[in-house]
Amino acid sequence: MRIAILGGGATGLTLAYRLSRAGKEVVVFEREAELGGLASATTINGIYLEKFYHHLFKTDKVARALIHELGLGDRLQWFRPTTSNLIGGRRYQLDSPLTLLRFPALPLVDRLRLASCIAYLKAESNYHRLEGVTATAWVRRWMGRRTDDVLMRPLLRSKFGTRADDILMSWLWSRFHERTTSLGYMRGGFQQLYNRLGDEVERHGGVIHLGIGVTAVAPEGNGSFTVEAGEHGGRFDRVVSTLPTRTTLRVVRGLPDEFRQRYDWGEAFGAQCLILTLDRRYGDTYWLSINDPGFPFLVLVEHTNLMPPEDYGGAHILYLGNYLPMDDPRMRLGAGEVLTSYVSALQRINPAFRPEWVTGNQLFVAPYAQPLVTTDFPAHVAPHRTPLPGLYMANMFQVYPQDRGQNYAIAMADRVARMVLHDAVAPSATKEERQASV
Repeated sequence: MRIAILGGGATGLTLAYRLSRAGKEVVVFEREAELGGLASATTINGIYLEKFYHHLFKTDKVARALIHELGLGDRLQWFRPTTSNLIGGRRYQLDSPLTLLRFPALPLVDRLRLASCIAYLKAESNYHRLEGVTATAWVRRWMGRRTDDVLMRPLLRSKFGTRADDILMSWLWSRFHERTTSLGYMRGGFQQLYNRLGDEVERHGGVIHLGIGVTAVAPEGNGSFTVEAGEHGGRFDRVVSTLPTRTTLRVVRGLPDEFRQRYDWGEAFGAQCLILTLDRRYGDTYWLSINDPGFPFLVLVEHTNLMPPEDYGGAHILYLGNYLPMDDPRMRLGAGEVLTSYVSALQRINPAFRPEWVTGNQLFVAPYAQPLVTTDFPAHVAPHRTPLPGLYMANMFQVYPQDRGQNYAIAMADRVARMVLHDAVAPSATKEERQASV
């Protein structure tokens, strides 16, 4: 069986690894020059660093298991860094029950109410109970108006802008339910995981094409597919697309109109991330969420408050992250322009900051990085099996109610790999499953 996998990110590579180990002939097509997708890396003084900030939580058991399976477990280290919120020009540490109970920006009764709600969200495993209601409506009812005004709504607005009040509560549930205060990072960068996956795919006979995008996928009468990718295209028995749903529907021919109308739907923001290297420490916080209005970025992540600067040749590393509508003019700015627009905000947070501290900058932009999980979203999450037998989809729009993340991408890849292998030996069973899923 010859299988084409579109995309060489966490999902595509894990799929290729599982399927090649099972004896299938796998070909991966990755448009970018490196593996890893949204988790791919640049380098700082010769050391890998993710283009978009990444870490693991203790609950990310599937990713942790894969790292150990590939012999990289000794590089995964765990920390308890400081995470805070900028509220009213002050930084408040809010990363434990104790710091929450001490939070002076809310009266004690609201702090207790908030703590109770967080405990409920941690314990509640049935996220379906939280569908049909927006995060804003749920928070105002159960956490209270003051908590919403001071803490929750500013965070939603900084992330989703004018769409903040449309976000589904089950999305917010996943942020509380799945996360831990203990954070994990692979010393030397997560790129090592994706390079190792690529090596393992090739060791098991797979082929990886970097810098090669797929322009079309067409079903053939005999149940196979023609994949158009320049001189590297060809005929395949199965195709798994890890591209965004909307992109997959643009590329694949022959899908029924009903299927397209149902799943060619929804919006997603793009990610914009400016990485600064500094000659000194900026602050004492690892993760600073921006609650205050008027800031041009939504989060400040000082990576070298998690990992030592010595790992990066003594450089201090600062991420400034944003999610923006795809047509936002800021998505087309260069690194220097973005840095110039950020200087005054950096000085508002730390008045001592001077542009002369900056020794380097890199800007990275990724489309379709943050799906907008509105109340209609669950009805438009596409099934992994499509109406074309042998064509599968596996992308970040399909990890709902979870939200992005390496762990969920890897878990989805394991699930779809089992599906592909099952269908290869039980095609009659999948016909019923496919009809039920459409």
